[in-house]
Amino acid sequence: MADLTSIWGGLSPHLIAHFYRVEKAKDGTWVKAQEDVTVHAPLTESNMEVSLSWQSPFENAGSDHGLPTISAMLQSGSLQPFFDQGGKASDFVSKFEGRTGITKLNSVQVFTGMPPVKIQVTAMFRAWRDSSGEVEVPFSQLMEWALPQSLSKDGAILSGLAAVKKVTVNGQSISDETAKGLYPSLTPVCIAMQYKTRLYSPLVIESIGHPMSSPIDASGQYTELLVPMTLCTLTAFDAPDWRDSRVPSVFASTRRGM
Repeated sequence: MADLTSIWGGLSPHLIAHFYRVEKAKDGTWVKAQEDVTVHAPLTESNMEVSLSWQSPFENAGSDHGLPTISAMLQSGSLQPFFDQGGKASDFVSKFEGRTGITKLNSVQVFTGMPPVKIQVTAMFRAWRDSSGEVEVPFSQLMEWALPQSLSKDGAILSGLAAVKKVTVNGQSISDETAKGLYPSLTPVCIAMQYKTRLYSPLVIESIGHPMSSPIDASGQYTELLVPMTLCTLTAFDAPDWRDSRVPSVFASTRRGM
C-alpha cells in the first residue's frame, strides 16, 4: 500500500483526510481501486454545502396576479380616490384595502430536487525531510485524479468515422471499438474522502488549485502547498446515503483499549 503523506508527528489522526481512487464493482457498489494509493493531508478549511430546491408552484395562481396593477391599487387603497367618497362604489372598493390573495394553499412549498453535494476543502502538504515525497508527489497524485485519464489526439468525428468504417469492412458489430471511436477519451476518475468519522464516496474533483507562489527549497521543489479543492458527489444525497457515510473510527477503538 502506498501512503503519500507528509510527516505530521503528534497531530490527531482525526484531522487528517484520506483520499483514494474508487471504482464501480459489478454489484453497483463503489470499492477502493486496486492501485491502492492513498493521499493523506490535514484540511485547514472544510465545508459541505447541501442545496435543496423548494419552490411554490402555486405562488402565481392567486387573484393578485390576474390584474396585478388593479389588485395592488385595491389593496393599498390608492384606487379609492377615483370614486365618489360617499358613494356605494367607494364603500365597495374600500373593503379590499389591506387584504391579499396569498393563502396557505397557494404558498405551499414543494421539493423539486437537489444538485449533488459540494465539499470545499483546502488540503495542506508541507515537508520536514523530503520536499518531493511529502509535497510534490501527493499533490501530483491529486492533480492526476482530477484531470481526464486521457484525451484523444483525434477529433471525435474522425474517430467515430474510423470506427464505423472498421465495422463496415469487417462485416460484424464491434461494440467496444465503436464506443471507443465515438467517445475516444477517458473521463477523470472517482475518488473517496474519509475524514473524521465520515466516508464520502464516490466523489469527483470539480476544481483544484495550484498555488504556484508557495515556498520552495534550494532545488526549486515546493516545501509547502495549500491546495484548494471543490469535491462533488457523483449523485444527489438522500437520508440513507448520509447514514451510510458514517464509519466507525479506528482511532476511537484504539483509545478505548488504552
